[in-house]
Amino acid sequence: MKLKSINKRYLSRLSSIKLYIIVLFCFVCWALIFHSFVPNLKNMSSTSDQSSVLSKPRLVVKRVNPNTQNDGDGAVVRRSIGSMELRRLDPFLMLDEFAVTVPAGFPDHPHRGFETVTYMLEGAFTHQDFAGNKGTIRTGDVQWMTAGRGIVHSEMPVSEGVNRGLQLWINLASKDKMIEPKYQDMLKEEISRAEKDGVEVRIIAGECMGVKSPVFTRTPAMFLDFTLKPEAEWHQSIPESWNAFVYVIEGEGVFGSLDASPAQAHQLLVMGSGDGLSVWNKSSQPLRFALVGGQPLNEPIAQYGPFVMNTQAEIQKTFEDYRSFKNGFEKARHWSSQQA
Repeated sequence: MKLKSINKRYLSRLSSIKLYIIVLFCFVCWALIFHSFVPNLKNMSSTSDQSSVLSKPRLVVKRVNPNTQNDGDGAVVRRSIGSMELRRLDPFLMLDEFAVTVPAGFPDHPHRGFETVTYMLEGAFTHQDFAGNKGTIRTGDVQWMTAGRGIVHSEMPVSEGVNRGLQLWINLASKDKMIEPKYQDMLKEEISRAEKDGVEVRIIAGECMGVKSPVFTRTPAMFLDFTLKPEAEWHQSIPESWNAFVYVIEGEGVFGSLDASPAQAHQLLVMGSGDGLSVWNKSSQPLRFALVGGQPLNEPIAQYGPFVMNTQAEIQKTFEDYRSFKNGFEKARHWSSQQA
C-alpha cells in the first residue's frame, strides 16, 4: 500500500513538472514570436506613415513665363499652354489666366471638339449660350463645359474692377468629339475640400487626401487648387502615365526637388515623368497653385481657333457646319446673346 501511495505521489509530481515545462515552453515560444513581430509591426507603421513620400517624384522639365496678350473683345490674358513656348501638353490644349474689366470680355463665339474649365479667382462672369442656358459664376465657382459637337456662347464680366480666373481647354477623344454639349457647374461651397498639416486643397477634379470631386471627366484628369502655409510641404501622387503641370497663382514655391529654383506667381511648370509631385513652401507667405494632370490621348490634333478635331478634313467640315447652321450649330441661326 505504501509503495502504491509513493508511486501515486511521484506520478502526480511528475505530471505537475511536465505541465510546468509545457507552460514554460509555450511562454518562451510566445515571447520569441512577439519579439520578432514587434519590429515588423513598427516597420509596417513606418511604411504607412511614409505613404505620402514618393519613390520617383516628378522634376520640373520646363518653365513657361506667359506673356500677356489680347483676346476676345478687349480682354487681356496670360497664355501659357497654347503659346509659342508651349503649344500643347496632351490632353491640354490651352491655359489662360484672364483679367477682364467691363466692358471687355468674350462675346459670342463657337466651340467644337473639347471641354473648357473656367475657374473664377476674383469677380464674376455671366455665361449665355444658344440653347438658352445662362448663369453667373463668382469667386471660387467653376464651370466645366463639354462643347462636344458644338456650342455658341458668350462670357462677359459683371463685376466692377478686375474679374480674374483660369480657363483650361481639355481635348476630347475622337469618339467623344461629337457628343451632345453638357455643363457641370459647381458653386464655391459645393467644391470638395480637404486640409492636413498646413495644406488646404480644393478638389475641382480627381482625388486628394481621400476626398473625391463629383465632376465626371471624359478624359481622365485631375485639377487641384492647393494653398500651403509657410514651411508646409506636400507630396501628391499622380498616375505615372499622365502628363502634369503646375500653375502658380500666388506666392512662390519649390517644386520637384528641394534644391530647385523657386517658382513665382504666373509661372507654369511642366513636370517630368514620375509617380507624383513634391512641393515645399519655404517663404513667409502662403503659396497657392493649381496642379493639373491628365491621361494623354495620343491622337492626331487638327486645330483652328475654337475648333479642335483630328484631321484637317474634319476642321473644314466644322467650318461648313458652323456657316450652314447644321450638325450641332442649328440653334445659332437666329441667336445672339443679350450681352454681345
